Amino acid sequence: MSDVARLAGVSTATVSRVVNGRYGVSAGTTARVRSAIERLGYESSLVAASLRRSRTNVLGLVTHSFQSYTAEVLKGVMDALSQSGFDLIIYANSDLYGTYSEGWEQRHVTRLSGTLTDGCIVVTPWSEVRTSTPIVVIDPVRDSTVPSVTADNLTGATTVIEHLLGLGHRRIGFIAGRSSLAAAWSREEGYRRALAEAGLPVDPALIGRGDFNPESAVPLAHELLERADRPTAIFAASDGMALKVLEAARKLGLGVPDDLSVVGFDNIPEAALAEPGLTTVDQSMYRLGYEAARMLKSLVTGEWEGPRQILLPTRLVVRGSTAPPRAATGP
Repeated sequence: MSDVARLAGVSTATVSRVVNGRYGVSAGTTARVRSAIERLGYESSLVAASLRRSRTNVLGLVTHSFQSYTAEVLKGVMDALSQSGFDLIIYANSDLYGTYSEGWEQRHVTRLSGTLTDGCIVVTPWSEVRTSTPIVVIDPVRDSTVPSVTADNLTGATTVIEHLLGLGHRRIGFIAGRSSLAAAWSREEGYRRALAEAGLPVDPALIGRGDFNPESAVPLAHELLERADRPTAIFAASDGMALKVLEAARKLGLGVPDDLSVVGFDNIPEAALAEPGLTTVDQSMYRLGYEAARMLKSLVTGEWEGPRQILLPTRLVVRGSTAPPRAATGP
């Protein structure tokens, strides 16, 4: 099939669609593929192989937006599929942060499955996704039993709070992510658990309800920072939201880290470029994508023998946005 694709100047996915009579290929491209098949004498072998496999050798990826997080995940997916014989189709919502209806991912996964693709990767879904073809989810919704790859969010968040406590912070604000995701729930649980283990109460007034959309953190950051008893540190459940906390602090005339320490989660490229550099949790977004693609292609071929829920380690990356609070440094 790859020989035909090279001769026709198209992808193997396009050759597969032509051989299987699927929609989405122009008449001109179809004619070019058919000509290449005839020239190479592959007609019977291609059809036989397609019927034998009942596969398209195309995988799908569904995501609600292309941000730095998704871009890093996609790099891992593409590297895992390189030289594998599988092509990739990507479906993304046109809105940057998504104003879409419930079940958006389910509709697109259903559209892709069994027609264009052999299976799908879904990145941070808004609701549970089900399909009759193989699927792997990156950061699943809570209580999902679907095959998934996720980071150890609980340990990562716990490490953040332990770091801030070690610096002397006691009033630590938290801006949560989208509550439907297991990742967001685990990060909040890590925040709560670390405070409890240190013998400190969890103050509901110091918790803001974001949704991973960076803009959702703007009013929450202002609400926390304009309090008379404002926190000396804020942990945001994503780097995108943490960067908005940095902006809010600057607008209010607060220095980071002198007046406020800020920590994020993800370690997107922008975190290292911020001023000051953002302390964050590295969850290896590249590896999330790589492992998800590796699992999916093996599920499609029937070769997967590993666990269907993969948990990847995290690590704290300390940069210039955290320091002891003024009260902890003495007069």
